[in-house]
Amino acid sequence: MAGADQHRGVLVREAATEGGSQPEKQPSPRKRRDAKKTSRKRSPKPLAHKRAYVCSVRLNDDEKTLLAAAATAARTTLPGFLARSGLAAARDLDTTAAAIAGRRELVAELFSARRHLGHVGNNLNQITRAINAGAHPPELDAVIAATERAIQRVQHATDQLLDQD
Repeated sequence: MAGADQHRGVLVREAATEGGSQPEKQPSPRKRRDAKKTSRKRSPKPLAHKRAYVCSVRLNDDEKTLLAAAATAARTTLPGFLARSGLAAARDLDTTAAAIAGRRELVAELFSARRHLGHVGNNLNQITRAINAGAHPPELDAVIAATERAIQRVQHATDQLLDQD
């Protein structure tokens, strides 16, 4: 029968049976396989190709959701997706510059159309004042046609801007 035994001042506990389970004993840690025998799906990047710099990007909720969905569709992480897409844009500056310029042109067109609508609105106010005074201005048809053109211009620019997003 096993009892409490002292070995250099430390309590030694053993099971009452020699070959039975020993619940107080910790399970042995898993043994590592030999490093040469394990295989990885891909080899690690050489030191020269590892990314050492960190850039911080601020996004709103909609932008983050859109980019996270794109990263998931590309089966990569969000930082990896941002790095790859940014590098792709940097490598093809002509296309990137054209896309940015196209967007700037659309914004400029919207501002121009807004100014145009302001001018047309001023003309409409003058015609309304004349009609309320009992006159029938000859410019009425031209101002209405200009109003319709301005509305179509704004609608076209807005549609193009929405199609890009």
